[in-house]
Amino acid sequence: MTINDAIYMQLKRRALESGVPVSNYVEDAIKYQLLEDAEDIEAARARADEPTYSFDELVKEFKAEGLL
Repeated sequence: MTINDAIYMQLKRRALESGVPVSNYVEDAIKYQLLEDAEDIEAARARADEPTYSFDELVKEFKAEGLL
């Protein structure tokens, strides 16, 4: 895997200015993404028993309510 050169240069500059190693920024970004994914998974699980609609049914309902 590679990091876009422009992004990496900005990351390196920030690390130098702050005195925080690049690896800390990368690790924090990964942790943030994993936590966000876990929240999304939990939200999907919480809604698993909700009824589903086809796209056409949803459009029809929105039109009937004047939303489209």
